[in-house]
Amino acid sequence: QVRVVESGGGLVHPGASLKLSCAASGGTFRMHKVAWFRQGPENERKFVAAFWWPTGDTSYADSVKGRFAISRDDAGNTVYLQMNSLEPDDTAVYFCAAGLISTISVKSPRAYSSWGQGTQVTVSS
Repeated sequence: QVRVVESGGGLVHPGASLKLSCAASGGTFRMHKVAWFRQGPENERKFVAAFWWPTGDTSYADSVKGRFAISRDDAGNTVYLQMNSLEPDDTAVYFCAAGLISTISVKSPRAYSSWGQGTQVTVSS
C-alpha cells in the first residue's frame, strides 16, 4: 500500500500563495485517486480537491474553486496543491490521502486508505 508524506505548509498573509506537496512512498500514485482534505478548529476533516491518476480528472470543493489547483508530476510520485489568494478561512491542517479507484465518492474520507501526517497552513495578517 502506497504511503503519503505532505510538505509545504506555513504561515502567510491573506492574498498570498502556497504550494503543498504530497509524495508517494513505497509505490506510486498510478491507479490511485489522490486528494487533499483539511481540518480546522471545528475538527471536521473536509474535502478540498482530488485527482484521478488514470484519467487526469480533478474535483474541487466549491470554497476553493478558482483559487486552488491540484496537479501531478509525470513520474507518478508527487501530487501538488497550488493555493492562491489564500484567506483566513483556509487556515487548517492539510492532509493528503490516497486510495485505489473505487465507487466511493472522492469527497468522502472513507474513499482513502493512506493518510499523511498533515501540514499546517495558517493565513493571518
